[in-house]
Amino acid sequence: MAKASPTALAIHINTEHKIGKLQEFMKQIVYGGNDGIVTTFAIVAGFAGAGMEGTAQIGTIAVLLFGIANLLADGTAMGLGEFLSARSEQDVYRATRAKELFEIKNNIEMERAEMYEILGKRGMNEEDAKQLTEVFERNPEFMADFMMQYEIGMSDPSDENPIMNGLATFIAFLIFGSVPLIPYFLLNPNETTFYLSVFSTFAALVALGLLRWKVTNETMFRCVGETVLVGGICAIVAFGVGVIIG
Repeated sequence: MAKASPTALAIHINTEHKIGKLQEFMKQIVYGGNDGIVTTFAIVAGFAGAGMEGTAQIGTIAVLLFGIANLLADGTAMGLGEFLSARSEQDVYRATRAKELFEIKNNIEMERAEMYEILGKRGMNEEDAKQLTEVFERNPEFMADFMMQYEIGMSDPSDENPIMNGLATFIAFLIFGSVPLIPYFLLNPNETTFYLSVFSTFAALVALGLLRWKVTNETMFRCVGETVLVGGICAIVAFGVGVIIG
């Protein structure tokens, strides 16, 4: 079998297996973007649901004040929450992996039995499972990684950057969350302005769905449809609360 050169291997890894920044932070972008759109629209929809005359009375400045305060406060909370979540995930993974390494070094018979069971469930015959387990026993660090993934079901989060995750969530929240407010920056708060905000919210959800489609290569209908459906349900609930209060 011909062996690939180091240069060819490096090119292959960079072109075929390296993910882009959008893919790396897609979870945070969708999470922050959807929440930003929905919670900001909830401010606008709450006023509109309570009665357009009430919106007109409090004025554009008040609508924008509530909306911008929501953007900054909730965006910061979302970003910091994502940061703490990522840090906690890494801490839990390290503690669990250390326990797994301890078991491998001090209770190898039980770990060996667990390996046989895991490999057998994946269709490996007894002889191959035995040989592979012997290889793993000689490489306890790799065996611990394998057990973390296939026994405990935890993926290694050490490559994630909690600060960048939090920042991506915060920025996505601000960018997408500001869209429902754009009509109120340009026009007086009336029924037409609210309808423009509804359209802007829909457009922002579609844009977020298209971004998902571009990055994940799933079907456009699924990516856009799911994003609009989830965001739309939340927006309807917000408007309904405003109607009830009104």
